[in-house]
Amino acid sequence: MSAHGDPIPMIARRTGPLNGIADVPGDKSISHRALILGALSVGETRITGLLEGQDVLDTGRAMRAFGAEVLHLGPGEWLVNGVGVGGFAEPGDVIDCGNSGTGVRLIMGAMATSPVTATFTGDASLRKRPMGRVTDPLALFGAAAYGRTGGRLPMTVVGAADPVPVRYAVPVPSAQVKSAVLLAGLNAPGETVVIEREPTRDHTERMLAGFGATLGIEDTEEGRVIALTGQPELRPQTIAVPRDPSSAAFPVCAALIVEGSDVLVPGIGLNPTRAGLFDTLREMGADLSYENPREEGGEPVADLRARFSPAMRGIEVPPERAPSMIDEYPILAVVAAFAEGPTTMRGVRELRVKESDRIAAMADGLTACGARVETGEDWMVVHGMGPGGLPGGATCATHLDHRIAMSFLCAGLAARNPVTVDDAGPIATSFPVFEPLMEKLGAAFARAGA
Repeated sequence: MSAHGDPIPMIARRTGPLNGIADVPGDKSISHRALILGALSVGETRITGLLEGQDVLDTGRAMRAFGAEVLHLGPGEWLVNGVGVGGFAEPGDVIDCGNSGTGVRLIMGAMATSPVTATFTGDASLRKRPMGRVTDPLALFGAAAYGRTGGRLPMTVVGAADPVPVRYAVPVPSAQVKSAVLLAGLNAPGETVVIEREPTRDHTERMLAGFGATLGIEDTEEGRVIALTGQPELRPQTIAVPRDPSSAAFPVCAALIVEGSDVLVPGIGLNPTRAGLFDTLREMGADLSYENPREEGGEPVADLRARFSPAMRGIEVPPERAPSMIDEYPILAVVAAFAEGPTTMRGVRELRVKESDRIAAMADGLTACGARVETGEDWMVVHGMGPGGLPGGATCATHLDHRIAMSFLCAGLAARNPVTVDDAGPIATSFPVFEPLMEKLGAAFARAGA
């Protein structure tokens, strides 16, 4: 069943070349953070290019519930009138975060050091995901969390009335956990320190500094040490959200595997903590180039051109690259199926606890489509079948996971036989214009049974 209604089965058929300009939506990670930090500022934050997918809209509704004014001015244009650090009001109802693990975890962090209580829930997929990785460090500040067995939603978080700063080493690379702790540290007196052994996406640190927080970052033998001075008065900002590299991954990867394709994706954010997929694709031999590199809103940006790449070969993806491309492994697995030889992905345990068990979901779907896939607890090997070599012809289960759905639809554009996904509905949570954007480039999608 779809995240917000009845299932929407969809079929993708082998197509002619994909050509044109793919205007992908704004970056989801930055969109979430822009709304939350705008709500924690004093005054008006103006945002352009905001991703208007369901995940981000749910975060905007949550900020309203905590007392901020959140106004939609036009397509991608939003205004947030914030309440300041420590100014959250107690919500009058349950906070529904839909499908968004990022949204719920960051919001929990933002409210955990204010003396308010909030109850969080989400869709069937989100209610299966563990929250202990966030609520455990939030407890160190003095917050308390009461949820279902295994630390799952629905969950009530009681914010700390007298928060204390913490020093926390993130046990598993996770930008969500790091960000939740830093957001909690905003309303704790003194200095909150987060240590991450492997760098993860750093949008929170960049944006905190932009909003006026005092932040120190140092690479040490312990790892990357981030020290935040608590109880600042955050200054409202004007934010232009760059386009989402995780969304760009789908038209880019589809172009690489569909014969004759040439696709340009303008204005993509190329933050080094997010660009691991593109580095990996180039190492595989992809015809992928950056044009017009520039900086916008403190983030590196470029136009990305992808062309059909029949000479791609499988590689061993460095495990230390995983944090910079953790959301892109599903579509990488599809590309790997059209390369020559095996592609090995290690250090990807985090995929087991995303919107679905993405290792299992990709392995099951690719196997059903005729590929050979091997998996372990934190690794996956896809044995490539060369250009146009994937038989296809299967129906793949998406498990309410938008990235699984989009990945298999892209696979169907290059496979020998059509590929069907059991539910394309969850795509709206992160990439609401995926279907028309891909069809404009030349993709052949259809609602199954229509």
